[in-house]
Amino acid sequence: MPQTLAQKIVARAAGRATVTPGEIVTCRVDLAMFHDSSGPRRLAPMLERLGAKVWDPARIVLVTDHYVPAEDDESRDIIRITRDWANSAGIRNFYDGIGICHVVLAEKGHLQPGLFAVGGDSHSPTGGAFGAYMFGVGATEMLGVVVTGEIWLRVPDTILIEWDGRFGDGVSAKDVMLFLCTRFGLDGGRYQAVEYAGSAIRALPMQERMTLANMTAELGGQTGLIAPDDTTRAFLEQAGVREVDCSPWHGDAGAPLLEHHTFDAATLAPQVAAPHSPANARPVAEFHDV
Repeated sequence: MPQTLAQKIVARAAGRATVTPGEIVTCRVDLAMFHDSSGPRRLAPMLERLGAKVWDPARIVLVTDHYVPAEDDESRDIIRITRDWANSAGIRNFYDGIGICHVVLAEKGHLQPGLFAVGGDSHSPTGGAFGAYMFGVGATEMLGVVVTGEIWLRVPDTILIEWDGRFGDGVSAKDVMLFLCTRFGLDGGRYQAVEYAGSAIRALPMQERMTLANMTAELGGQTGLIAPDDTTRAFLEQAGVREVDCSPWHGDAGAPLLEHHTFDAATLAPQVAAPHSPANARPVAEFHDV
C-alpha cells in the first residue's frame, strides 16, 4: 500500500507497517519539547497531584524563552519554577535563555528524519522541516505524554503543495506562506499534514524550510512536512547528529492525497500582510503608496 511521508512516520511510531488516514492509533513519542510558559509551571502541579513521574527525562527538551529576560516578579518566578523542575526531574536537555525553542531544538541536533514529536507550542510543526512529524499540544495532553510517553492520533490525510521552478529575487519562505494563507485561508490546512515539495522547495536552505513548516500553524495544518535530503543531512551533521538516514522518509508514488496543488515559483512576488491577518496578504507592488 503506497504511503505518504506522514503515514510512514506515524506508522513507525505506532509500531505498524502501514496506517490509513482517518484511523485512530496510539504512537510512541520520540521527543517532547516545552518551554517556560507551557511547561513546568503548568505540568508540575498536575504531576504532583497524580503522584506521577516523568516517563523518560532524556526524551524531554526544555527551553526558557517566553519569559526571557525576566524583567518582573512574575517572569522571575516562572523562570525559577522552570529551573527548579528541570533539576528535580533530571532534565539533561535544558536550554536556559539561549534562544527560541523551535530554533534551539534544531540547532542542538534534537530533530531527525522520521522522528515523531510533540511540542507545548502551536508552532511546533517547525520540526517538519527536517522530515519529522511534530505538532503542538496543550498542557493536559502534554501531561499524558510526559507520564506515559504515548499519545493517540487520528492518522491525517496529506495536502501536497508543490512549487516548481525558482523563486525570484527578494522572495522568501514567508512570502510563500502569506500567499498560501491568503489563497486557502487560515483553515486551509484542515488540521491535516501539509507537505511542501517541488524544485523550488528543494532549493531552499534549512532556515527557510523551517519557516514553511512553522507557519503551517497559520495555515491550519496539524503538521508541515518537507522530505529530508542532502540539505537536511548537512545541517544536522553540523549540529552534531552522527547518522542521518534520509532514504526511507519520502512519500510513495500513488500515495493517497486529500488535495494536490502546484504553483510556479517564478510568478510569486514578495507579499505584504495587511491588518489584521496573515490571510490578508497582497503583492508588495499593491502597497506602493503606503
